[in-house]
Amino acid sequence: MFKKIIPVTSFSKQEKLVERYMKEVNDIQQAGVTRRELFKMGLTAGVGGLTSIGGAAFLPNLAEAATPGIISPPCNKPWADPLPIPKAAVSVGNFTGPEPDRGQCLETQNLYNPGSGTFEDFIESRTEEHQRWDELGGLAACTQYELMAKEIDWNFYSAAEYPSFNSKVWTYTDMNPDSNGDHATGVLRFKAQYGKPVLMRMYNCLPKDGRDTQGFGINQISPHLHNAHNPPESDGGPMRFFDSGNWYDYWYPNVRAGFASTHKNGTTHPNGKWCPGDWQETQSTLWFHDHRFDFTAQNVYKGLASFYTLFSKDINLDTDDETTGLRLPSGEFDIPMLFTDKVFDQDGQMFYDTFNIEGIIGDQQTVNFKIKPFLSVKRRKYRFRFLDAGPSRFIELSLTNDTTKKVIPFTRIANCGNLLPKAQIVNSIRLGVAERADVIVDFSSYAPGTVIYLENRLEQLNGKGPTGKILASSSKTQLVKIIVSAESVVDNSAKLKTLQTQAMIPMPNRAANPVKKKRKFSFDTSNGAWTVNGQFFNPSVISAYPVEGTAEEWTLTSGGGWAHPVHIHHEEFQITSRNGKAPAIDDLSRKDVTRVGQGAQGTSGTSSMTFYMQFRDWYGDYPMHCHNVVHEDHGMMIRFKIVPPTDPNAGK
Repeated sequence: MFKKIIPVTSFSKQEKLVERYMKEVNDIQQAGVTRRELFKMGLTAGVGGLTSIGGAAFLPNLAEAATPGIISPPCNKPWADPLPIPKAAVSVGNFTGPEPDRGQCLETQNLYNPGSGTFEDFIESRTEEHQRWDELGGLAACTQYELMAKEIDWNFYSAAEYPSFNSKVWTYTDMNPDSNGDHATGVLRFKAQYGKPVLMRMYNCLPKDGRDTQGFGINQISPHLHNAHNPPESDGGPMRFFDSGNWYDYWYPNVRAGFASTHKNGTTHPNGKWCPGDWQETQSTLWFHDHRFDFTAQNVYKGLASFYTLFSKDINLDTDDETTGLRLPSGEFDIPMLFTDKVFDQDGQMFYDTFNIEGIIGDQQTVNFKIKPFLSVKRRKYRFRFLDAGPSRFIELSLTNDTTKKVIPFTRIANCGNLLPKAQIVNSIRLGVAERADVIVDFSSYAPGTVIYLENRLEQLNGKGPTGKILASSSKTQLVKIIVSAESVVDNSAKLKTLQTQAMIPMPNRAANPVKKKRKFSFDTSNGAWTVNGQFFNPSVISAYPVEGTAEEWTLTSGGGWAHPVHIHHEEFQITSRNGKAPAIDDLSRKDVTRVGQGAQGTSGTSSMTFYMQFRDWYGDYPMHCHNVVHEDHGMMIRFKIVPPTDPNAGK
């Protein structure tokens, strides 16, 4: 890895060094010169060729270690703007373009202009048929949505302090207006229900030349619905990207795992409600983000990330109605929060160092694309959905009362996309990149005007992972200022004591589908980049062939003090051990991301962890990768392919 070679000096000198470094990186990115081409020319970042002021690790190290604002402009007027609340996408009765089908639309209908004014026409990119389309109701069963990936202006800072800081952002935008005539953009959300498939048509409206003033990112996209139980042709995998000027239909069946294999007859919840598949595989908080291989980190950093919340009204569980089921806070009292790091130049434009392959650690942490926003809450219970969107920072979230300086416990009800077997009372929650946590906070006992800060107090100095040190509460650690209003409203959600005592979703029974195969994967570094089992990602290689309907045991290992949040597409898994010991509190649920590496869990680390995973219902290829997406883009990814038992590669 490149090393930092310039010591921290006076702030004025730092500012000059940073300005020079950022300018040189931007110039090279604008010229379209790749890191590989620089190596061929004998120029390397931080070793005297690209620049004389530092290495690829210089910028993020400085961002975290120095006074905030030395790289990005300082936020001198915090808490001036409200927290943007993700708006729900609006469904349409029918697409205004070609009618969807299990296969491609008719060729004569491929050209379609939705009126953006950017392109003369759009062309369908999807070529694969939807698996089990007719079996799950086809088009008649679908709720339809139309989104655009497009470039917009967005001010991450306070508009009062920096009114002209409109950074170029790539984001998902709903083509259909809500009742107020507004089109959801920025961080948005889907509100989906089990038993009601979603058909999402995504238009790629990114700049046709693939470049803007920032000089990073690529205008090819592959929206991935993170951890949904979807067929590979709608998973949004790294190889299924499509170009600007094209569109693609994604079909999300919203059906539980096992529906076509281990639980063909469905299952019945203890309350008597029946559903297809295994009800114990019910999911809750998902998210979607771009996954174009080699450019995942850049495209997500530019803004291609949003929420997909999945409800289970069909079995009266997590219903999106606080008067039914588990009676969780709903409506305006259900608030998703996406946490992501940024670095900005002095004009407020996002900066991304493509020559840093350790991990991007910004000096400004944003929540729903805002730096230090405020949130006014009513005197009642709220559900917060926390998501660490990276690209490389681990976070540990806690609430601090501004008057008493005491940490306020919260009730955790979900881990990653899944409701826990039973709620946990915790003082803080640690999340690796792509991990999620749902919590309930009761503000009813606080006096009007009470201020509570949502904080990230976990120290992380570079892309290697957190140090494990918990920082003192300060203006630097504070992310959202929560202000309790004088307004008391009806609260129909369940009491905290009820949530803390009742069962939610128990772990599925592993004995019902015994392990058929054991595999090992080592996450390491080689020649300045990242490997799995000693190999860089090769798009033409399949590394494992699990048999559909079977279960396997996978062991992940990693050393060197690194922390890797590893994500496996297709289906969730159950962690059985870390370093040969029983799982800790962070692992007590089904998971889709797990932290591995000697810097991953606290300060002790996890050099080895083992989990149980099933491969059900769909055929095709999916990836496993590090969700420090800078590592993913530099080789730390493999693909596996689910096959029938008759396939010649079955089990290999």
